[in-house]
This record gives sequence, C-alpha cells and structure tokens, in this order.
Amino acid sequence: MTPPPAPPSPPAPPLPPPGVHRLARSLESGALPAYLYDLDALREHARAVRAALPDGVELYYAAKANPEPEILTALLDHVDGYEVSSGGELAHVAHAVPGRPLAFSGPGKTPDEIASALRLGVARFHVESAHELAVLAALTARTGTRAQVLLRFNLAVEDGLLHGSALAMGGRPAPFGIDPAEADAVLRTLTDGSRPRLEFLGVHAHLASGLTAERQLTVAASVLRWSAALAARHGVELREVNIGGGMAVDYARPDETFDWRAYGRGLARLREDCPGRPLLRIEPGRALTVYSGWYATEVLDVKHSHGEDFAVVRGGTHHLRTPATKGHDQPCAVLPVADWPHPWPRPKTADGPVTLVGQLCTPKDVLARSVPVPGGLRAGDRVLFAMAGAYAWNISHHDFLMHPRPGFHFLSDRTTRPGGAP
Repeated sequence: MTPPPAPPSPPAPPLPPPGVHRLARSLESGALPAYLYDLDALREHARAVRAALPDGVELYYAAKANPEPEILTALLDHVDGYEVSSGGELAHVAHAVPGRPLAFSGPGKTPDEIASALRLGVARFHVESAHELAVLAALTARTGTRAQVLLRFNLAVEDGLLHGSALAMGGRPAPFGIDPAEADAVLRTLTDGSRPRLEFLGVHAHLASGLTAERQLTVAASVLRWSAALAARHGVELREVNIGGGMAVDYARPDETFDWRAYGRGLARLREDCPGRPLLRIEPGRALTVYSGWYATEVLDVKHSHGEDFAVVRGGTHHLRTPATKGHDQPCAVLPVADWPHPWPRPKTADGPVTLVGQLCTPKDVLARSVPVPGGLRAGDRVLFAMAGAYAWNISHHDFLMHPRPGFHFLSDRTTRPGGAP
C-alpha cells in the first residue's frame, strides 16, 4: 500500500532584518514571547505604496489590522487618513494621531459612537443602512453638526469574480452595506433637501479581501461603473468612490507580494475613464503592516507522538491567532541556541519535520506544521515567526488559560525601544 504523501513544508519566511534577528536572540527567556516591529521597514513599505498610487487616489490605513500607537504614528507621513470601525478604535486612533482625517465605517454603529464621531469632527461616515442614515441625520440636527456621507453598498459582481477571495464581504447575502435594490430610495433621502446637514460624497464598496492587483482592478471597474450610473440617474455629483482594501497577502508564498505599481497604473486608467473623475480612496490594512512584524518565542519541550515530532513553544495562538483563523502555517525561522542553562537533560527532535504548537489545551493551537529543521530542534532554541504585523495580537483570545501577555518592541533607526503590553 502506497503511504500518503507527506504534507508540504511551510514556506521559508523573509529574512529578518539584522536588528530583529539580534533582538530575538538576545531577549531573556522570561521576556518571551515578544512582538518585534520594524518601524523603519514599515515606513519604507508605506512610502513605496504611496509612491505607486497616482494623483486622485487617497490612501487610508485600516486601523483594525494593527492599532498599536507606534504603528499608527509610523504611518503618519505616508497615509492620507485612518479608517476606524468602532467607538473604541475611534477614540484610540484620535488620541494616537490627533488631528488626522478619520473615516468611520462598520455595521452596527451605536448612536453614542456616532455622536462621539461628530464631536471629534470625523471626516467621513461610511453609512451601512437606511436606518443608520436616519440616526446620523437626527444626531446632526440635534447637535448642530454636519457630516459627509459615503453610502456603502453590497454590490453584485460578475459570476466568479470574487471566487477564491480570502474573505468575501459583498456580492452575496451579507450584513454589510445597503442592498442595491434600495440604492435609489436611500440616495433620494440624502439628496432631496430633507436632511440638509448631511452631504453626499459618493459610494463605498469593499467587497472582498485577498485579491490580486488584476482582480482588484476588475472589481474596482465594476464598482465605478455602478456608482457613476447611480449618480447620473439622480443628477448628483459623484465626488468620491471608496473601493476599500483587501489586497492579497499570501502566507504560503511570502515573497509574492501585491503588485502596487500595476494597481496604481490601473487606478489611474479607471479614474480617467470615469465620468467626473471622482476621488478614489483605498483602505488597506494587512497589506501595509503584515510584513513589518515578527513574533519571537522559544521551544519549551519537544516530543514524539504517533510517528510525528512536536515542539511546544512559549505562547501560541492566544497571541498569534492568524494561523488558526486562516488555516495556514505561519512562516517561521528556527534560531538555534547553543547554551542550555538548566541541570536537566535537553530534549531534541530527530532530523525530520516538526510541528510547532503553543501552550494551550486545545489541538487547534498550531502555529506551523511540518517545519524542516535539519539537525533537529532542541528545547531552548528560538523560533521567529514572520508576517505577524497585522491581525495577530489584536484579534487573539488573550485571556484563554491566562498565560502571560507577550512583550512589545519597536525598532527604528538601529535602536530598540520596548513597549508595554496593551
């Protein structure tokens, strides 16, 4: 009987910058696990993204991807504003980067959150429903404030266009945005003069995540055609179209990054062809910050079970939840450590692949499977997980089993500055 094929090895991670590598080796065991953020690399990446975008395209950062204040501040000179999706994010980002333009999005905004946004002078509201529009109108009338509105629509797209996307937010029944069948009625209530404190800017349509530049542009073209037709039917100016984020990030092929140059050239063509040439706005999150973060830890124990080797590391998916939520193997590098300061024997795996797991009492606490470790992996060795700069700590179930929280370190200009746990 032919044995089943061995599972594929996880991808080799991008080489860590020297400062990250040194810090991952030098931290004391008690200081692990730790997040290590390369702020210089983040700024350079954001600068390159901004340079690839043409005139008439704004770049907002989706703070939900990683809201660490140091991350928000590092992006300050490279983004036009920040997108927030809750009252908590609103207050946090407004404090971290005061005075910067904010766009308030997300379903289920409470009246208190909307009122707070009005007090803070939020630049734009992404309105998700006719009810939310009515609440916003009432609160602006009550407070004597004004609001600029982009109506978010759950637009239908061509069959197969969103197939294979990492996360579809539209194009099918979903709680996000306004159904296109309601578009004319909702826009009429916004532009008929009955709500004079609300200003119609345009359309928001973030439909999916994990799309390549080519597919992103095809989706954007569909959104622009639909938005222009809506505005033309009502004789109103289409000043802005927000096509969202969702640029592809491939954890299985970390060297294959989103083609920002091709995307920028395509956006320029789409805007040139759209009646009135509205401002376009994109709101990437993961694609801006994911490559600038690393999760450093150490091996606590190794064991052989039913023909396979496992290594238990400090921490786990209660700190770095992306492997569990997305079902992938987190790219990682093993940093061998020669010294063993303990009086008991040092366990070691064989030369074959090893599965890296965390400390949680669940079989789902898996960070990477079938990691090749020539020469074997020993307790005390360090492991550095790449692509941990987005949707990592901030979406993890921190308090499950009540393990210690990780450390946070922000590297910049060849210096290291520790940060406290949130």
